[in-house]
Amino acid sequence: MTRTLGETDAVAPQPGVSRFLSLPGSTRIGILPAIAAIVLLVILAVTICAPLLAPHDPLALSPTNRLKPPSADFPLGTDAFGRDLLSRILYGGQVSLFIGLGTAVVSVAAGLIIGLVAGFFRLADAIIMRVMDAFMAIPAVLLAVALVAVHGASVVSVIIAITFSEIPRVVRLVRSVVLSAREEPYVEAAISLGTRMPTILWRHLMPNTLAPLIVQATYICASAILIEAILSFLGLGIGTETPSWGNIMADGRTYFLVKPSLIFWPGLLLSLCVLSINILGDTARDRLDPRMRKREG
Repeated sequence: MTRTLGETDAVAPQPGVSRFLSLPGSTRIGILPAIAAIVLLVILAVTICAPLLAPHDPLALSPTNRLKPPSADFPLGTDAFGRDLLSRILYGGQVSLFIGLGTAVVSVAAGLIIGLVAGFFRLADAIIMRVMDAFMAIPAVLLAVALVAVHGASVVSVIIAITFSEIPRVVRLVRSVVLSAREEPYVEAAISLGTRMPTILWRHLMPNTLAPLIVQATYICASAILIEAILSFLGLGIGTETPSWGNIMADGRTYFLVKPSLIFWPGLLLSLCVLSINILGDTARDRLDPRMRKREG
């Protein structure tokens, strides 16, 4: 059958071209996540290499150099105590990112275990979910403030405080996945064959939760970084002797009108980091959700 010159056909993906690039609108979708990934990698690299890049000790006080403008010795100037702002931002990024990653890992691990039990065992579900509902009724920042006030200000206390407010969300997510997966024929077959419950949970049910958990972990990481900054800005975060982006902004708010850069630079890195994590989380959701792939196809 011959075709006229005016007829057009869909172009099939060429061998060797990734599926990502062959999706309609992939250029529009792919550029922003690529930029976000580059920005996040740069922030991670400079914070990890802070001991090599920082020109000064971030804790060294120098009253004679207080509130200095940017110079060769102090690229971003100094704060009210004469401490180098660039060094404090670099080292503060280590603390803020550690709190975000630590909270995400602990929340996902604890929420996964509790959610698997709640979703599979009906009796445990009724008890566990009522406890989770009680935790979710308390605002995350208020719960974090209460726990930090009781246990004192430290990096570990902040991680524990934020984790308590994030675990219920992970539990509800895992439980919803397990409730639908446990009715599948392969799970019923494993039960009828006498497979041990831990094996069913970890081999048959847990893999179904990995995709949504990856997405949820990115949101928890970004949220934890923001909550830490809020707590530090209120004076309820980690100790002032430990630099973090939130602590640096809290120290600089008194001198904002005199030297706004004390808040601008750490706030800029905080915003870029959280925005990049959220963009990558949205991209992971779109790629891992089968419904989104069908919509793009």
